[in-house]
Amino acid sequence: MQMTEVTFADAIPIDSYGPGFFRIGGEVIEGGAIIHAKGARSWNGVEDVDAILALKSEIDFILMGTGATMAPVDSAFRQVLEEAGIGVEPMASPSACRTYNVLVSEGRRVAAVMLPVLEG
Repeated sequence: MQMTEVTFADAIPIDSYGPGFFRIGGEVIEGGAIIHAKGARSWNGVEDVDAILALKSEIDFILMGTGATMAPVDSAFRQVLEEAGIGVEPMASPSACRTYNVLVSEGRRVAAVMLPVLEG
């Protein structure tokens, strides 16, 4: 099998995650995080929808990491995003981290909003 190194020419990768944090492009973000090609910052959950809407011209959809397990997306949150033309794909945060890295390595126009995986 031939191995190909993954590169992130135009994006910041999610390096890792742990109990209550994400390491993104070498920087640690405690709690929730929003990650896109040009940066990452803390994210305060579905009440922080304006942070996603500000990326509308740069993304086609978001991956939503819902914590340790997959959970439904808040319907009002989903409606606001879909009305703005931004799709949302929920999944457990570990899966969302991996999927985000694969998609940005392919040059896809995606952002991730992540709720942390908590201990215990």
